[in-house]
Amino acid sequence: MLPSLWFPLSVSTAFSESLFDLFGKKCFTRPVNEYAVAFLMRLTATLFFVFFLPFINIPQLDKEFYTTLCISGSINILATVLYVKAIRQSDLSLVAPLLTFTPLFLIVTSPLILGEYPSRLGMAGIFLIVGGSYLLNAHKHKEGFLAPFRYLLGERGSRYMFIVAFIWSISANYDKIGVRHSSPILWSFALEASIALGLLIALPFTRRPDHAPVQTVLPQAALSGLCGGIALAIQMAAIQLTYVPYVISIKRTSTLFSVLWGHFIFKEKGLKERLLGTSIMLLGVALIALS
Repeated sequence: MLPSLWFPLSVSTAFSESLFDLFGKKCFTRPVNEYAVAFLMRLTATLFFVFFLPFINIPQLDKEFYTTLCISGSINILATVLYVKAIRQSDLSLVAPLLTFTPLFLIVTSPLILGEYPSRLGMAGIFLIVGGSYLLNAHKHKEGFLAPFRYLLGERGSRYMFIVAFIWSISANYDKIGVRHSSPILWSFALEASIALGLLIALPFTRRPDHAPVQTVLPQAALSGLCGGIALAIQMAAIQLTYVPYVISIKRTSTLFSVLWGHFIFKEKGLKERLLGTSIMLLGVALIALS
């Protein structure tokens, strides 16, 4: 595989990730258990990778593989739950752009975990990401200069997605370690299976009588999980070819698609300011990648 392939692979990851967001949001047109939805998503992704296992060489797995799997799997269980809570409680076009904070956090986590250091150009990208997040709620500036930030942080779904962005900035680095000690498909399967297992264990403790049967959203959850699985497989291939912040930066362009899905499919308002804010955030992401 040629090193130049990392860019088209990363763009493909972004589009698949936006479909993961789209079908995930569709699951919550009725009151269903978000833990059950998250489990179905991860179960579908696991089954997707099972199909490929007979066709790959499975290397001998060492202690580093299992240690990394425990770390990434554990924190991704939390990230998955917070992610579905975020898209359930807030507009997709509002919370999806917040995932562009992942490359910002990677500037800190990648040097600590992998020893990968972006240059100073990344600092300009940070300011653009923060400025773009301000514009997501620019109409609130009439209530005070910091009102857009207060409104963003006041949204429970937004707070959840901030945490998800931070968690994914950590797990993306461990994913690279996991791939190094196995293979893209094997690592993706193991990771998805561990997340699905953790969510399955939690399910009996999350049932409520007002929840609609999860079977009513099975097609949407399955499609979301399938798209997420495809995105993860492509991402694992891409991070072998370049630095993790580069791949994740391009991947986060999925938020641009998600803003459009939110407006045209879910009829969410504020398209202009959210599209402008997202575009500026993506410009910041590009600067981080160029660094």
